Amino acid sequence: MAKDYIVALDLKNKPALVVGGGNVAERKVKSLLNVGAEVTIVSPELTPKLEELVSKDLVSCEYRNYQTEDVKDKFLVVGATDLLSVNKKVAEDGLAKNLLVNIIDQPELSNFNVTAVVKRGPLCLSVSTNGKSPALSRKIRKDLGEEFGSEYDLFLELMGEIRREVIERVKQERDRKEIFRNLVYSEVIDHLQNEDYQQAEEVINNLLPSEMKVKLDTEEFRIEEATDEE
Repeated sequence: MAKDYIVALDLKNKPALVVGGGNVAERKVKSLLNVGAEVTIVSPELTPKLEELVSKDLVSCEYRNYQTEDVKDKFLVVGATDLLSVNKKVAEDGLAKNLLVNIIDQPELSNFNVTAVVKRGPLCLSVSTNGKSPALSRKIRKDLGEEFGSEYDLFLELMGEIRREVIERVKQERDRKEIFRNLVYSEVIDHLQNEDYQQAEEVINNLLPSEMKVKLDTEEFRIEEATDEE
């Protein structure tokens, strides 16, 4: 059995088509807008929230039934109507033009499926059942969301700054990897979760080279040259 190849797509400024104007289409439109896609909707009717997006010029809409030419010049198409015949036509037209095609509740008509996602700043956790059980994906996403809190966002921002400085200052790759590993497996995340920033700062500084020092509080952090007490 063929397996899915999991990727993360950059859809910024990419033209996307959503066929349908109901609640499912609304969710699809919002998720596409969140990643910067340029969304066009085709549907005779829209939910109030979709109407609001149109009125704010955040999306464009053709208030009519779907037509084959709607997929022209699109990068990605979504079939989100409650009519199998329409969704199937959207899939056929999109696939004929080698577009990315997602049809709700019909993975066999799609060439990609949207995973359930938990985002914590730079951290992105993706869950897929290959279309077998979206309900299970949602449950696992909820469980992961409870396990991975906002402390991971802060930790990754910290690690991004620390990594840049360590790469610049520590010449040996083996030494750099050891520092990064020690930080990840330390108790820093637990301290951040408990909002014990002073303790987190102490653990980090004990693991960094002596010439580096992290200053951490609830609002921001910075990396400084280490100095002796005066």
